[in-house]
Amino acid sequence: MNAIALKHTPLHDLHRELGATMVPYAGYEMPVRFTPGILGEHLHTRAAAGLFDVSHMGLIRIEGESGLYERFERLVSRELQSLPPGTCRYALLLNDQGGALDDLMITRPGNDRDSRTLYLIVNAACKERDLAHIRAGLGERDRAELLEDSAILGLQGPAAAEILSHYCDAPSRLKFMHSGQYTLAGFGEAIVSRSGYTGEDGFEIALDCAHAQAFARSLLARPEVMMVGLGARDTLRLEAGLPLYGHDLDETTTPVEAGFSWMLSRQRLENGGFPGAEILRRQWLQGPARRLMGIRPQDKTIAREQTELQLSGNRVGIVTSGGFGPSIQGPIAMGYVESAHARAGTSVDLIVRGKAVPAQIVALPFVPHRYVR
Repeated sequence: MNAIALKHTPLHDLHRELGATMVPYAGYEMPVRFTPGILGEHLHTRAAAGLFDVSHMGLIRIEGESGLYERFERLVSRELQSLPPGTCRYALLLNDQGGALDDLMITRPGNDRDSRTLYLIVNAACKERDLAHIRAGLGERDRAELLEDSAILGLQGPAAAEILSHYCDAPSRLKFMHSGQYTLAGFGEAIVSRSGYTGEDGFEIALDCAHAQAFARSLLARPEVMMVGLGARDTLRLEAGLPLYGHDLDETTTPVEAGFSWMLSRQRLENGGFPGAEILRRQWLQGPARRLMGIRPQDKTIAREQTELQLSGNRVGIVTSGGFGPSIQGPIAMGYVESAHARAGTSVDLIVRGKAVPAQIVALPFVPHRYVR
């Protein structure tokens, strides 16, 4: 049987040149780590700036007639009609049970004055399915397309704003979850948003594939910037308490269970008109049966995904993500815990290779967010 050919991002040759360890991920060959290793890349991002290739993710543009935002609202967890130009909202694409088909970032362009254009960033493994689902749910005159000619780079860390200011004035104009179109000095037009997946201040930059590698090389020429692979991207987001689709979020988890009740307004829940509205309204009013929480093993044991949580010998939860937190020099995890026991300070046992390991339920995140609001 022939192996399925993996896709490459526009930075693939650069990754190879930098000595990346490449792995299959969501249909792409992606760098899991570079020469400094996951620990070095993680700590450098927290101290200065990490550069992330997230071009495997899907960038979707939606354009339509009057009422587009109202129609798209019927597919997701967030209200969109009040979304100001030049801002972003994080949301879940919902199924009929209120579960997450995907999580996505929704951006209204700054030049959109009549609510007829949206940009979405969706997960790589879901982008084709998301596109089909969105097209089926919109109007006949609405158009949704995957922008295959765009690369997406993440520049994250406390030095990110100063570095990006050498290329455009986005850092002086944008606050967290704001976006705009800018000209990168020498590298063409880009959509820049002040957002990211590390808990640090940072930017996501969508630009033409033709300029992506040269722009990345220019950034990497600065000593504050280090290329970062999927491994450190995962440890950074875990410390920041940010869920990963396919692990902490899937079609069986709702925004209320995942701690995203803030996505759902009382008025919208009462009016309904979106997938799973009745289920979500009941969970919002009565509380869900389980909640996503942080978990701290009390020794050096790493609790991986699917590790069971027990209390007095009874199962009370399951780990959905776990690993070592380099910033706090210890093991951390997150997972779903029965609501009766989902309180910070609750002692539980992690069942690791048949052995009970003491742990404590804690609030998320494990490290403070440093967004510029």
